[in-house]
Amino acid sequence: MDTLTTIAEVRATVRAARAAGDRIALVPTMGALHDGHLALVDAAMEHADTVIVSIFVNPMQFGPREDLSTYPRDLDADRARLEEAGVAAVFAPTVEQMYPSGTTSPTVVTAGHLGMTLEGRIRPGHYDGVLTVVSKLLHIVDPDVAVFGQKDAQQLFLVRRMTQDLDMPVEVVGVPTVRDADGLALSSRNRFLSDHDRRTALRLARALEAAGSSADRGVETMIAAAQGVLQSDSGVQLDYLAIVDPRTFALVGDDHRGPVQVLIAARVGAVRLIDNATYAIP
Repeated sequence: MDTLTTIAEVRATVRAARAAGDRIALVPTMGALHDGHLALVDAAMEHADTVIVSIFVNPMQFGPREDLSTYPRDLDADRARLEEAGVAAVFAPTVEQMYPSGTTSPTVVTAGHLGMTLEGRIRPGHYDGVLTVVSKLLHIVDPDVAVFGQKDAQQLFLVRRMTQDLDMPVEVVGVPTVRDADGLALSSRNRFLSDHDRRTALRLARALEAAGSSADRGVETMIAAAQGVLQSDSGVQLDYLAIVDPRTFALVGDDHRGPVQVLIAARVGAVRLIDNATYAIP
């Protein structure tokens, strides 16, 4: 497996793969890889011959009081897992390689109104940073397929919309959330949970299950059921609980029928977690 650190190296690798007739998949990550990331790699391998995984902790998507400096990083361990998985190349650029003019005033891809709702309301500018770096990676790698996890549902929706709006010739594939046996969605930040906080964090998945069990009684009952689970433990500090139409990501009304996505973001101890699930209201 090759470890690439410059854009020129990536483009040379892609040219060689194209010359061999390969389809190419990109899996963008920020490292600290877990089984959820490897599920993305597995999906990428189903869609392409050559898989490139990027590992880049993007400063543009972190706010001034967020955990950029403490975000977990272990490139050697990540490389070992990816090599065992059969990945062709890892792209691990520096900040200077990705943003040669600096991160304070680069050209930015704006997420628009939807980028300022829900997760974007709590983390202003976050999705502008996400879409900017994803756009750069897509232009650098020029993949046939790009693979993202469904755990960040809003991110996946916005990336898909960006590629459509900007006519990017890439198929965006979403991979279902991978969970531990107890139901907790896998996240690089889970390692910061104490044993007590981890048990508390299970409330997020339980709240989603409660909402799903109430789907036949409508949106208002789904929200009430999820809130009941979350409010039963003072260790969960809720940022938002929302139900959206996955086709538009707009909040749904009480009379909505059809598919819905239930979104939760909360702090458990010092760790901020997100989760979601999709159901249908008959």
